[in-house]
Amino acid sequence: MPDFADKLTFLQRSEAYGDAAQRPQCIETHMSWVFLVGDRVYKLKKPVRFPFLDFTTLKAREFYCREEVRLNRRLAPGVYLGLMALQWHDGVFELLPETEARLQTPANSPGDTVDWLVCMRRLPGDRMLDQLITQGRVAPEDIDALVAVLATFYRSAPVMALSPDDYLARFQYEQAANREVLLRPQFQLPDAALAIDRLDLALAQGAGLLRERACGQRVLDGHGDLRPEHVCLLQPPVVIDCLEFNPQLRQADPFDELAYLGMECEVAGAPWIGQRLASGCAAALGDAPPPALMHLYTAYRALVRARLAMAHLLDPVPRLPDQWPPRAGRYIAGAMAALDALAGPAGRAPVIAAMPHGSR
Repeated sequence: MPDFADKLTFLQRSEAYGDAAQRPQCIETHMSWVFLVGDRVYKLKKPVRFPFLDFTTLKAREFYCREEVRLNRRLAPGVYLGLMALQWHDGVFELLPETEARLQTPANSPGDTVDWLVCMRRLPGDRMLDQLITQGRVAPEDIDALVAVLATFYRSAPVMALSPDDYLARFQYEQAANREVLLRPQFQLPDAALAIDRLDLALAQGAGLLRERACGQRVLDGHGDLRPEHVCLLQPPVVIDCLEFNPQLRQADPFDELAYLGMECEVAGAPWIGQRLASGCAAALGDAPPPALMHLYTAYRALVRARLAMAHLLDPVPRLPDQWPPRAGRYIAGAMAALDALAGPAGRAPVIAAMPHGSR
């Protein structure tokens, strides 16, 4: 049977996608390979295992491909088209739509399905929120349209039956992971220890705020990774790439997710977006959490993002190793700014240094 390298070699060739297909543009991420071909996008999950996911079996990759399509259709209708079966027969690969692969009969010499890919409609790159921020082309009405989409999503999202203690424990768990990665001696990140200690204190002091959110049934099955590069400002906007591989990571307060997106927009150079998102969704949802909670969520998300940046350097062969320490440093600075705002006058907004485009 073919190994992963064989599959990758095939999928990097134009003939994998039909005789008239152009050579695919190939993008490697931490967990997938993505192939851009014409107006389509194909995503192959790597056979990897991390503490938060396990894609090492064919059965698991098929399951999570299905989950990716199902869950992302909530915020990106018409974008996630379905699954493709990568088949192997008599030493030859063939990439088929799932429906076509299942219609094959023994007389048609069906191949063995050796992997699964998600097929998507390709979105226009010049309408992605991160690109528009870089170009200074985001209009207030664009964000208002995004608010309408997100508010509708959150109003219909299932409430998670999560106790206040369990909700608090999740923040403490992530803090332990932050400490384990960010404080490794080889990283020598300025202010990392101070930021972690300050967030520990802020979480203890803000425990009542977090408990109220869980008690008030504000924890929903959300998106899980609400970032500018996942938002396409079409009419109406769509949001892609939710976290399909770990339901726990999707279970969040909508204003935690909005603080996350606002923080990333500020990092990218558009601090006004976060406040407009939060105030718009507060009005639409009839739910206005206090500024202290938003600052707490912002600091928490910034440190998690710093940790995820540095975790790339723990891979056997890190991709783009020079970019991660400066990136983590900016997130740590962002966490400190949010913690300063939390300690200062109510409503004071954190200031986060803009991150150069392309450092994601």
